[in-house]
Amino acid sequence: MTQAAIVLAMPLLLAGCSFAPAHVRPAQPVPQDYPGATSGGASIARIGWRDFFREDHLRALIATALDNNRDIQIAAARIAEARAAWRIEGSAVYPELNAVGTGTRGRSIINLPGLGSQSLDVKQVSAQLSAGWEIDFWGRLRNLRDAARNQYLATEEARRALATDLIAQVANGYLLEREYEERVAIAEQTIATRAESLRILRRRYEVGSGSKLEMTQAQTLLAQAQTVLQGLEQDRAVNRNALALLVGQPVEIPPGPLGLAQAAPQIDLPTGLPSDLIANRPDIIAAEYRLRAANANIGAARAAFFPNISLTVAFGTASPDLDGLFGDGSRAWSFTPTITQPLFNGGRLAANLDVMKARQVGAVAEYEKTVQSAFRDVSDALVRRRQLALQIETTRTVLEALRERARLAQLRFDHGRSAYLEVLDAQRDLFDTEQTLVQLRRAHLASAIALYAALGGGFAGPPGFDPGASGTPTSGELQR
Repeated sequence: MTQAAIVLAMPLLLAGCSFAPAHVRPAQPVPQDYPGATSGGASIARIGWRDFFREDHLRALIATALDNNRDIQIAAARIAEARAAWRIEGSAVYPELNAVGTGTRGRSIINLPGLGSQSLDVKQVSAQLSAGWEIDFWGRLRNLRDAARNQYLATEEARRALATDLIAQVANGYLLEREYEERVAIAEQTIATRAESLRILRRRYEVGSGSKLEMTQAQTLLAQAQTVLQGLEQDRAVNRNALALLVGQPVEIPPGPLGLAQAAPQIDLPTGLPSDLIANRPDIIAAEYRLRAANANIGAARAAFFPNISLTVAFGTASPDLDGLFGDGSRAWSFTPTITQPLFNGGRLAANLDVMKARQVGAVAEYEKTVQSAFRDVSDALVRRRQLALQIETTRTVLEALRERARLAQLRFDHGRSAYLEVLDAQRDLFDTEQTLVQLRRAHLASAIALYAALGGGFAGPPGFDPGASGTPTSGELQR
């Protein structure tokens, strides 16, 4: 290879340099298995939300929320901003070409020997094509571009995390609506029954076969049920308002076929392994992208210590007047290589490198904390599901016993063997337990949603998805 060829090849060889630390995914600071998890197989996070939620009206609510929710729209704007920032940083790697036109007119004073001071009119017009290129010997520009790209990808994953959380919130609001629907029905039925009991006891008091105490006790029992119904109606209206905010428009939920009393409390939800969270949880993927961006920023900060080499080439025409701008002999060109070596800047470059290193340490800690938080979310959801299932079974047993107690108390009162206070206590406990059972069933169904969201469900990427791979995120469109 000739000396000239070596000189020409040097920029290409040096352009492959990079001082960014090699990315190493931090070890997972969590156990290898979820505590108490018995289900195996692939994580349910691989199931899209349209397949996970089977009720048509709920699917429609979620789709509308993904279209209209203002937080999702804000996140989309941030993605567009991050994508544009990536393009801005990426453009610095390429040469810049500009068309430049200038015109100069002035007067200068010059001293000529023997003639004294003379004035000289200066006029010049020029038209040029100017090209400038910073040769990225040390990878500074490429690292800045990579940092911007990873920040963009992290922003995309942040939107996916927001969408997953939005889906869970809408689904939970929908379950609350069904809970209130069933609890209101129980309260209304109870009010009707107690109103009839009050009518009978009032009639008995009026004819002298009953006491006023018994009548007032029945009035108290009825008023308590009415108070519960009023509170349920209030909570139901508040939940509707919350759903309207999530969905982005007024919500109308007609009575649906999903009754919590008939909902099966056991749903098979395979969790997979904690290692699956890395590929499924969007907040973990976003944290890793931010860690990669921090590494790239370190590389750019290190490269700033080395010489900056840039080339500027200009070619065009120049003339003292506009008429001769494109005439013969008006060609003009310039070639200006520039090399700048930082010598003294008050420690600014060293301080900037320290800042980037500190941010990289923080990014590692943020990644590990995100993994730990995700592991806790899954573990908490598993614990809640197990405990709520046990509570449901226990409450069912208690409810059957309370129904029998209320029946026997009513029989004892009807035959004059006990006071109405015994009936009052039995019916009050029965009503409270019926309400509690509905709440527990809703909470158990909600724990399935919480587990699905904690595993990163909603928008599954392809198997083996690598957050560090080239290209844009593969999470898919929100509506898919």
